[in-house]
Amino acid sequence: MNEEKKGIRLSDEQRLSWLRLIRSENVGPATFRELIAHCGTASNAIEMLPDLVRRGGRGKPIRIASKEDAEQEIRAAARMGVCFVGIGEPDYPRYLRQSDNPPPLVAIKGNPDVFRLPAVAIVGARNASLIGIKFARTIARELGEAGFSVISGLARGIDTAAHEASLHYGTVAAMAGGLDHPYPPENLALYKAIPDNGGAVISEMPLGWEPRAKDFPRRNRIIAALSLGLVVVEAAERSGSLISARLAGELGRLVFAVPGSPLDPRAKGTNGLLKNGAIVTTSAEDIISAIVPLVDRPPPEYTGFPAPLHDLPVPLPPHETERDRLINLLGPVPVDVDDLIRTSQLHPSVVMLILLELDLAGRLQRHSGGHVSLS
Repeated sequence: MNEEKKGIRLSDEQRLSWLRLIRSENVGPATFRELIAHCGTASNAIEMLPDLVRRGGRGKPIRIASKEDAEQEIRAAARMGVCFVGIGEPDYPRYLRQSDNPPPLVAIKGNPDVFRLPAVAIVGARNASLIGIKFARTIARELGEAGFSVISGLARGIDTAAHEASLHYGTVAAMAGGLDHPYPPENLALYKAIPDNGGAVISEMPLGWEPRAKDFPRRNRIIAALSLGLVVVEAAERSGSLISARLAGELGRLVFAVPGSPLDPRAKGTNGLLKNGAIVTTSAEDIISAIVPLVDRPPPEYTGFPAPLHDLPVPLPPHETERDRLINLLGPVPVDVDDLIRTSQLHPSVVMLILLELDLAGRLQRHSGGHVSLS
């Protein structure tokens, strides 16, 4: 059996519980992980949510996704040919699994084998120049010919060029909304062609979700996480592509940038990336030569997410004095969780549980690098 095909498989009941939990109010990837660690299973976590929220100091209950709503979403997904894949399952994208707070459940339409190819993301300006579009097409096609999948966000301009040029080699579109709401509308034919040609579309958002402006940075995080390296072809100074590049750098991915004319505002962002250490990219070979050494280095076996296969003993609730001690150490400025543990002198499990309660109550903000602050 192929090693990449091994892994846990959720039962239908577990998948339903996972979907209910991640669709519940104030439950994001990090909170989901902490709930499983604390409660043992998603079904246990759903039962315990009201008490955890109350202990976190919220006066009104949070919205918990109903079994009926989750079943309806699963049925709608099945009609579209969409599968919900849990982290730890064989078809979960391997590079995404090793990112910072990966989504516990993703919706995928298409061929999951495309996620087993070494991947390069290509992003850039929506109002791209003709030269930028031609260059994106060239490197996307040559990466596909070299055995790489190409990741992008289905946006106009550079994204569209990258998907079209790599369509027959394996391309992946990460979506900001639900998979039944592709955006922009003019790329609907491309959206349908990607899974039909051996690629895939992926989203962590619910079916029926219309993408909003604040959802695109989340989408950019997925683009960066799915790849070994990210190429920015054209980007203005204040561009979403620069967010993708920053996220890629934070994840330890290689960042490539295509130099451009200082007179073209679409080159200001890429030239800025080059000043800050991005790899100069004038051909696909620049990308391939840097990525190839990483391809034969398989990602470590995923062990960081508890498999919901058995019940675990649930720790006792923290004492009010312990909760007050920790809350007094928190403020609007992000602090490191390890520093909280050392300074509070509380057991790590107690600290994590109090943070979980505050998070579910909407009183905690989680930041990259394991930092937290009060909302």
